[in-house]
Amino acid sequence: MLLTVQTTCRLIHRASIHTVDKLPSLSLLGGSIVPPPTSRTMSTTSNNTPIIHPTIESIRAVRKSLDSKTSVGFVPTMGALHEGHLSLARAARSQNDVVIASIFVNPTQFGEGEDLDKYPRQLERDAELLGKIGVDHIFAPSSDTMYGKNHVTYVEPMGFDKTTEGISRPGHFRGVATIVTKLFNIVQPTNAYFGQKDAVQCVLIRRIAEDLDMDVNVQIMDTVREEDGLAMSSRNAYLSDEEREKAHVVYKSLCAAREVYESRLARGMEEVTADDLREVVRAVLETEPLITEVQYVAVDDLETMQPVERVGNDGCVISLACILGPVRLIDNIVLR
Repeated sequence: MLLTVQTTCRLIHRASIHTVDKLPSLSLLGGSIVPPPTSRTMSTTSNNTPIIHPTIESIRAVRKSLDSKTSVGFVPTMGALHEGHLSLARAARSQNDVVIASIFVNPTQFGEGEDLDKYPRQLERDAELLGKIGVDHIFAPSSDTMYGKNHVTYVEPMGFDKTTEGISRPGHFRGVATIVTKLFNIVQPTNAYFGQKDAVQCVLIRRIAEDLDMDVNVQIMDTVREEDGLAMSSRNAYLSDEEREKAHVVYKSLCAAREVYESRLARGMEEVTADDLREVVRAVLETEPLITEVQYVAVDDLETMQPVERVGNDGCVISLACILGPVRLIDNIVLR
């Protein structure tokens, strides 16, 4: 797959949040002079509250103030944080001198009829959660900041609209590629952290970094799950109690396919057909009446997310999307 770049012709004063528009060489925060960050010791203000930056200029000033040897961990999010996001922030905190998170609901990755307008926005709560982990800065721009009135340039990842997820959400990966490229350019992280739950997105982001020669290490972390196996997602909040109780069937279907794959290879078979794996997943999903639609079950190559017909020792990714109640759930499992 190829990437092309297309061109089409205040200060919030709360006890728990500090917001700055620009960060000068010395910043007046909470009535005290705080020098610019230079190492892990700067981590946050004394009560572990991250500084919120609504402008590109402000977060860039932070980045420019850092020594070249200072490692910067970056956790891009759309907010409405759950344990999956927080696990990425913890990994970043443990591996870097400075940690920056972004909270931005990116309009260009939402399609017509999707949940852009109702996507939960809860900056104060999210900032508090990130502060407890030790995140130093939060970049929380507006849509107008990220996409000005004359914005015409987008990153088009060739071939990703032809993946199963891309077919279900036309234009989605163009929006993802564009915003990730912009965020990487603004923050210039040493390490960036993403969750495996969005399998195609993970492959895409690695391609962006490699194809565009970005000096960033893309770290893909395991999917974080609820006790019953449901992948954590901000959209799980849309489920009713009954729907939430039944939602574990999604991961159950993937585990059933893994059992078939592992048992057949253990018996000496060299390969398992993708058709067999898809049939197992669908059969389990169809046992739950609350699932009204199975949009796809895909068996794809680990590196390219292109379909494979047979799976051997090289493994694959099995991913799915289904509708349960009002919610579109996605999940995947890696077979190796």
